[in-house]
Amino acid sequence: MHRTTRIKITELNPHLMCALCGGYFIDATTIVECLHSFCKTCIVRYLETNKYCPMCDVQVHKTRPLLSIRSDKTLQDIVYKLVPGLFKDEMKRRRDFYAAYPVAEVPNGSNEDRGEVSEQEKGNLADDEIVSLSIEFYEGSREEKKGTLENGDLEKDKNGVRFLRCPAAMTVMHLAKFLRNKMDVPSKYKVEVLYEDEPLKEYYTLMDITYIYPWRRTGPLPLKYRVLPACKRLKLSQPRTPDGTSGASECDSGSDKARSPATLPATSSSLPSPGTPSQGSPGSGTGPALNGTSNCHPLPPAATNRGRKTTLNGSTSLT
Repeated sequence: MHRTTRIKITELNPHLMCALCGGYFIDATTIVECLHSFCKTCIVRYLETNKYCPMCDVQVHKTRPLLSIRSDKTLQDIVYKLVPGLFKDEMKRRRDFYAAYPVAEVPNGSNEDRGEVSEQEKGNLADDEIVSLSIEFYEGSREEKKGTLENGDLEKDKNGVRFLRCPAAMTVMHLAKFLRNKMDVPSKYKVEVLYEDEPLKEYYTLMDITYIYPWRRTGPLPLKYRVLPACKRLKLSQPRTPDGTSGASECDSGSDKARSPATLPATSSSLPSPGTPSQGSPGSGTGPALNGTSNCHPLPPAATNRGRKTTLNGSTSLT
């Protein structure tokens, strides 16, 4: 199973904080020449007396540096989504400011400039916030549905749609387990959750889905599910030999054991003594006996007719 990697917000602070004020970006603004970002009020105040970037000393503009800065809405949205409560606190601060100084209100300012935008309208979610979602059975891709609708064979069944209210921190894995228990799906099948035609990762939360996909709270979060056979891991087994044994043959294992120093009997010489019979005669066709039994298969006839040379007291004899 995929393990989610938790990253602390402090590890991302260098990318989310303004070098001039030391706080998180508010109205993030980027210099065109070097792409360094700052708060809008910070960089505007700084460029009133300087024409160089405060981080890399690149010249912003020779005469009018304010022409070379741009508002970075994407970066600001990332900051609002990563820092809990920042957007809510900033909107409250703006409302309090314009309430205390009505003359300072800009007539052409947007609702966000005046602090009149809520988190729901902005699309930001909190972990404990409740998300409304709809779940229905996945009946195929859009192209397949389009073809069946043109032929008049398929009519969408509204009765198959179910509506749920879940916390934004709930994962897709929990939703799949809920569907499995609700529908009594056997363990040999798995439940897969989709957004439109794209399967969702099990570690995605509902908050992740709302940030990744274009859902703007105009209705319930539309999710679908399908039931697929579960893939079982196959256990690798050793290949079987023609004689019915698996893996290495008994003769190989026996010979390996015979070669092991731990299994060899202690002898004073490596040569057999004349008075003691050999453990296995060349003509018997059997290998050395281990624990009183032979683990080797009979040798072919051609191998039994071969003689072997032995050296006894300096003289060579053929047996």
